[in-house]
Amino acid sequence: MDLRIDHPLALLLLIPLIGYFIWTWWQHRKQLKKNQQIVFGIRILAAILLVFAICSPYLLLPVKEEQVVFLIDRSASLEGIEDQAISFIEESLQSKEEKHRVGVYSFASNLQTESMLTETLEHVPELGDMVNKGETNIARAIQLATGVVDLKKATRIVLLTDGLETKGDAVGQLTKLTDSNVSIDVVQLSQNVAADVSIQSFTTPQVAYAGEQQQLVTEIESTTATQGELYLYENDQLIYQEPVQLEEGANVFTYRHVGQAEGLVKYEALVQVDEDAILENNKLTSVTMVQSTPRILIVSDREEGSSIASAIGTNSVNYDVISSSELPNSLSSFLHYNAIIFDNIPGHLVGEGKMSIIEQAVKNFGVGFMMVGGENSFGLGGYFKTPIEALLPVEMEVKGKQQLPSLGLAIVLDRSGSMMGPKIELAKEAAARSVELLRDGDTLGFIAFDDRPWEVIETAPLTDKEKAVNTILSIAPGGGTEIYSSLELAYENLTDLQLQRKHIILLTDGQSYTASSYEDLIAAGKENNITLSTVAIGADADAALLESLSEWGSGRFYSVLDETTIPSILSRETAMISRTYIEDNPFYPIIYSAEGWDALFEAGVPQMNAYIGTTAKQTAMVIAESEKEDPVLAEWQYGLGRTIAFTSDSTGVWTGDWARWEEWPNFWQTAVSRMLPTYNEIAYDIRLDAQGSFVITDPTNQAALLDIAVVNEFGEELEVQMEPMSASKVRATVEANPGLVFFRITSGDGTIYQAGRTIPYSKEYQLHPPNETLLAQMTERTGGEMLDDPTETFREFTMKSAEKQSITLWLVLASMLLFFIDITIRRIGWSFLQTSGRVKKTSTVAEMPAEETNVAQLLKEMKKK
Repeated sequence: MDLRIDHPLALLLLIPLIGYFIWTWWQHRKQLKKNQQIVFGIRILAAILLVFAICSPYLLLPVKEEQVVFLIDRSASLEGIEDQAISFIEESLQSKEEKHRVGVYSFASNLQTESMLTETLEHVPELGDMVNKGETNIARAIQLATGVVDLKKATRIVLLTDGLETKGDAVGQLTKLTDSNVSIDVVQLSQNVAADVSIQSFTTPQVAYAGEQQQLVTEIESTTATQGELYLYENDQLIYQEPVQLEEGANVFTYRHVGQAEGLVKYEALVQVDEDAILENNKLTSVTMVQSTPRILIVSDREEGSSIASAIGTNSVNYDVISSSELPNSLSSFLHYNAIIFDNIPGHLVGEGKMSIIEQAVKNFGVGFMMVGGENSFGLGGYFKTPIEALLPVEMEVKGKQQLPSLGLAIVLDRSGSMMGPKIELAKEAAARSVELLRDGDTLGFIAFDDRPWEVIETAPLTDKEKAVNTILSIAPGGGTEIYSSLELAYENLTDLQLQRKHIILLTDGQSYTASSYEDLIAAGKENNITLSTVAIGADADAALLESLSEWGSGRFYSVLDETTIPSILSRETAMISRTYIEDNPFYPIIYSAEGWDALFEAGVPQMNAYIGTTAKQTAMVIAESEKEDPVLAEWQYGLGRTIAFTSDSTGVWTGDWARWEEWPNFWQTAVSRMLPTYNEIAYDIRLDAQGSFVITDPTNQAALLDIAVVNEFGEELEVQMEPMSASKVRATVEANPGLVFFRITSGDGTIYQAGRTIPYSKEYQLHPPNETLLAQMTERTGGEMLDDPTETFREFTMKSAEKQSITLWLVLASMLLFFIDITIRRIGWSFLQTSGRVKKTSTVAEMPAEETNVAQLLKEMKKK
């Protein structure tokens, strides 16, 4: 028996109360007689009992009866070891006492009663058939078990399990048992599996096209080294069968399949071995949406055509090969293609107008894009700050490079009246981009000319890029055209400078006569290491003269009929002289794991000769990079489209041994597969979450309006429980067996979409050791033990059960009784307590002896005070 109180703070009332009684006794101690002291003590005791009553005291009366509940895990992970659990319980029952009530329950995904709580159980009853062994929900089993016991009594749950829960949260359930009479003992069970082979994953493309080469990737886990047979099926038709050598641990097999079936195509992987403990984990399915054959646009200016086309082959996708001059000007023309490949195409032959259209096709319509390297591509192709750079996963500028050559750049720009309009504006924008490509400290000069030169920016080291850009953009057109004097001034400004590279860019749309010799001027400049490139803008420009100037100046000549190409030209010129873009030291690329690419590089990669230096963007996925940490192969998602950057070339001059690599055709086919769009085949993203539910994402943010139906492989419609998560997401919980399920999603406007998804086999069929961490947590947090000896099951309970009995009312009654005794004594006196065989007649105060009268008077005086 134990005495406890609910409100201990109420005991603080004793401090002023006892203080008051002490003070009163001290003031009147000489006047109090013996009888008066007794009355005073009764009054103190009554007050103390009343304070204790306020504290809500109670007695804990011991309860001898104790409860023991056995919970047997009969999920699939413990298939075939029920006898081991029954044997343990049978032996435990030998130690059972009369005070014990015992119940036996079994569980998997739910709780099943084998024997209700009783005092008479002596043997384990025959276990009933278990329904749905494919899941383990320990939390639910504990919750239901605590619901069938009397929580006022000491209770011990004996959990016979491996702790491998696949549903629920057992640790979370333990918090509800805090400060209760329930403890959990654990008997650890496990299967002794000598050999088991399981398919851990089987992945196929979410979307593919008829005739496209698909990668079917199977990951097989084996507990021992063994031999087996791998089967792959397409719509239940065998497409692949091969003996496989399985090593202990993970084994990955990739099969490339050119699919011809269209629509929702079911793929299935099956592995068979001679010795296998669990057969349920030997098969997995996947589904692919197969559409009509895609069409690729390859842009190449090589006379012999693009080597990419021959690498892709004619059986996988359809493709068109065109030159840069044949690029269409309308968005609808680009939307005929599923992906576009630029094979070493310079930006000035494309123009920013077409670049902007391509960017829209990628961003808003999901067309894939790939840029392939070469001396006319990436930064050397003039793509700095263009729409193409925006959509690629790399930046054209090489950042962080050291020991770059010192540079002097002079831009000579025609500002005559004929340049008015888009010409001058685009030329100024081009010059501004060139300034942004320069480093602080590079030398810059800018001369604008009409009938005479205007030195807008004096030739000097660049210190303020922003100021230089603003100055260039403020130039206004006007006047005639006189080229020679402006070109002569540019040469004069660069001649005496001690720089490693000195370059002049001349842009004009007109003609200019001079008696002076351009050839002599340029020849003198070449002796001082000055080169010259020229840009003829429009059909009226003196193209013949300008082309000759560039030849004499060891530069490049550009004839521009589309002024939107001007920025790309100047970007290219600046890049070519300001950076060492081509890295031509042979190397072996460093490969990083990436979805869709891993199988290609399993056996390593050959040596590569060269690439163009770029900088990977922050969110890009780099698949291969050089020893200098420059990206060689990178990809990312740009809007609805996926884009790829391959900074080496396609001819074999830069790629070296890659072009002779046996995986070379698969490399290009993989790149094409990665680019092909998926936005219009499956409008909704459907993913299986950790709880086994499907999360459906609606890109239009109208998930609440979706009508979703789910059908299994047999055409049976399954019950779906919908739970909105946000405006764009909804969770669909489907009770279905492992295999394929097909979704029919109807949007608010009545459009119907179809998709297939795989429900894998339960985690119950995955081979794992017992979850000892979880089992230890359950015993530690509830005061239980890990049991090995069955006789310990009915050991002495550390937590004794007791019945709570309040004594507040008894204390109040006792205090009231003492209070009435106090009053009675003070009002009547002690004569009624004196008994000698008869009861004296109570006297009034007037009739009392003198001694008693004095006591009464003293009490009155105390009362007045």
